[in-house]
Amino acid sequence: MSKLRERVMQALGAISVDAAGVKLTDSGRLSEVLVDDNGRVMFSIFIDPPEAPTMENIRLAAEKAVRALPGVSGVFITLTAERDGASAPAAAPAQTPRPQAARQPKNQRIPGVSHVVAVASGKGGVGKSTTAVNLALGLHARGLRVGLLDADIYGPSVPKLLGIQGKPKLLEGRILEPMEAYGLKVMSIGFLVEEEAPMIWRGPMVMSAITQMLREVAWGDLDVLVVDMPPGTGDAQLTMAQATPLAGAVIVSTPQDLALIDARRGVSMFKRVEIPILGIVENMATFVCPHCGTASDIFGHGGARHEAERLGVPFLGEVPLTLSIRESSDAGRPVVAIDPTGPHAAIYKGMADQVWSQLSEAGARAAPKIVIE
Repeated sequence: MSKLRERVMQALGAISVDAAGVKLTDSGRLSEVLVDDNGRVMFSIFIDPPEAPTMENIRLAAEKAVRALPGVSGVFITLTAERDGASAPAAAPAQTPRPQAARQPKNQRIPGVSHVVAVASGKGGVGKSTTAVNLALGLHARGLRVGLLDADIYGPSVPKLLGIQGKPKLLEGRILEPMEAYGLKVMSIGFLVEEEAPMIWRGPMVMSAITQMLREVAWGDLDVLVVDMPPGTGDAQLTMAQATPLAGAVIVSTPQDLALIDARRGVSMFKRVEIPILGIVENMATFVCPHCGTASDIFGHGGARHEAERLGVPFLGEVPLTLSIRESSDAGRPVVAIDPTGPHAAIYKGMADQVWSQLSEAGARAAPKIVIE
């Protein structure tokens, strides 16, 4: 055990979790405490959902105690709960193994944010982040107030896609001010770590980081917060599904069978946690040679559309494999922003129209009816 971790455990051992004086380290509520090489401390505290208001005070006390230690550069602590609401044990060894499905309590809305939309994929390399950026810009083009959260902890690419440099400003009460680009409010772990630093983080660290970027950022009033999710169906996706009431998810896939297999897993995961599927996007659908004009279906064509029909979810559209989208993305000048009347921008704007239509209809259905007799 490193010396810094020893000091962290000593600090946590001084915090009581109940009136009987049971210490946090003896309560069975503490996940594995992780300390990385940069002095960042990350762990979770297990709770029952009804305990959230009380245990938030414990979380704040733990954060204050750890943050005061020499050598600590950052603290990431989250309250987690089993989905079935099973009670945390009253007492257990200090290092209780982390439950495989530990999650945040549901329905903790982000103040000021009307809708949270996850853009996800079953695997990496399918253009999910590019889709998320241009979808957010398409929603903004409708006159909506839009934020973009880069929750792809292991490969944050939104800073490059939007050409943003620098670090966010720390406001009062450890709240971060989001960066801005092309009218979007933006937050990414990429703003907080070095560009080439490897993200060797375990599950609790990922969950804590995502939770803090959701709730400790001054998003203000937003119509939609678009979240660029990490690829796959692991801790990050489950944390998002439990930490905030997602309005829906957009699944991105290429047309090839290998990618579609993983896209099915993504659809199944969101359905299992009762998150609506707003639609499937087919990316890199067709390549048209800029020299001869010949169309080539490099990754196949129509696979995502057929999969959407089979699963009974909306098909939002297909994006061709083009040099202009790749070049503009690499340059930090997304196509919807720099060529808003072009054919490729029209595709993303059409997707945004469909997404907003579904969000609006869902909101209308949820609105109460006033009956005067």
